Amino acid sequence: MNDDKTIQWLLEGDVSIQYQVHRDLFGSEQNALRQRIAEEGWGAEFLSRRLENGHWGRGFYQPKWTSTHYTLLDLKNLGISQDNPEARQTVHMILKNEKGQDGGINPSRTIRNSDVCVNGMVLNYASYFDVHEGELTSIVDFLISQHMKDGGFNCHSNRYGAVHSSLHTTMSVAEGILEYSKNGYNYRIRELQKAEHGCREFILQHRLFKSDRTGEIIDRKMLMLSYPSRWRYDLLRALDYFQFAAVDYDRRMDDAVAVLLKKRRDDGTWPLHARHPGQTHFDMEKTGEPSRWNTLRALRVLKRFQIPE
Repeated sequence: MNDDKTIQWLLEGDVSIQYQVHRDLFGSEQNALRQRIAEEGWGAEFLSRRLENGHWGRGFYQPKWTSTHYTLLDLKNLGISQDNPEARQTVHMILKNEKGQDGGINPSRTIRNSDVCVNGMVLNYASYFDVHEGELTSIVDFLISQHMKDGGFNCHSNRYGAVHSSLHTTMSVAEGILEYSKNGYNYRIRELQKAEHGCREFILQHRLFKSDRTGEIIDRKMLMLSYPSRWRYDLLRALDYFQFAAVDYDRRMDDAVAVLLKKRRDDGTWPLHARHPGQTHFDMEKTGEPSRWNTLRALRVLKRFQIPE
């Protein structure tokens, strides 16, 4: 499959894929396509699963992956309109009803401290759906309070005393801060951007998937191309974050880019290696087969950093 055929194959996919191909590969904002995401295909299917109480699944965080939390993240990542009324209504409900004593979102009635990774993801989709800044201030305060000395974040820091950041949590918080910044929020923005810079440096120090002490691969699952990512980190998710952040290419990305290029199939596509175990509303793609999500994300990484294909 040559490049033209690969693009044509992407454009034969779900309307959310079509929209992002035009936006990210052609540089053309197609609002008519974007509006259709809520009306057909995957976007409409997600919205159809919303319950009368405004939740998906059994509430905010159960079960994985059909809960309200992960469904809102899915809708955001589809590129659904930021003024989608169902999503916005549910986000407002979460921000009103799920705040913990430490200011973070915490649906647990038995765990006192809010989860850092979850709050990074909440900041991500809540910022995307354009909630009022005042609804986010306590989450911002909470996240800043959890920033670690090595530059990143770890969901075990305030629960189990972790002293070294986690790539999983660091990625989720960095994505949340980026979305907050992109949507024009100002509350403690300089502190957040400083924290995001620390997150980027932490990821780069690990060459996106290697121990900063031994150079060994941290977890081979980080080399697998999965989508949706949920809370889990992998090298394509990291590269996609860097291209969305419009940062300059860093040679410490070389190893990850080499792995990504090696995973490209002879037909010009990238596969879906695995899905994270758990209950889903439906499967957007099949494991082991060519993945439009992974192909789209890989191509926009290569385009942004001008990497020869």
